[in-house]
Amino acid sequence: MVLVGVGELGASKTPGAKIKTMALGSCIAVVMMDPKTRCVGMVHVALPDSSINPKRAQERPGYFADTGIPALVKEMEKLGCQGGGRGWIVKLAGGANVADANNTFNVGKRNAIAIKKILWKLNIAPRSEDIGKNFSRTVTLEVSSGKTTITCPGRGSWGL
Repeated sequence: MVLVGVGELGASKTPGAKIKTMALGSCIAVVMMDPKTRCVGMVHVALPDSSINPKRAQERPGYFADTGIPALVKEMEKLGCQGGGRGWIVKLAGGANVADANNTFNVGKRNAIAIKKILWKLNIAPRSEDIGKNFSRTVTLEVSSGKTTITCPGRGSWGL
């Protein structure tokens, strides 16, 4: 099991392995899968733009959308993926509004917009997403099948 914390990323093509991230509130998990190599990866994005803290972006590129997605693509390319994301399957989960009842900061929504803009620049469109609402999510990705499961306390689990 590869556990991906806030601002971290992970990739694998080891059959039987899983990649998991927990407690996605306003953060978003970007899941990428290359059907040709059967390699999968995930980044746990906390904020949309690294310009607010360039030092943190260097130390932990996954923390920001604009540095995390390119870092995940590079990590997957190290494992043999090609095309810079083109032809890969991308899924998004998270971006909830769990601690901002008045929508003052809209971090989840801002994360979703930033991530989609970066994906569009790479000519990648998410195949599916479970974004927004007001509850936390945990995401588990199976390397062998590419199956992506979301779980939430009190709400059960469902596929993405």
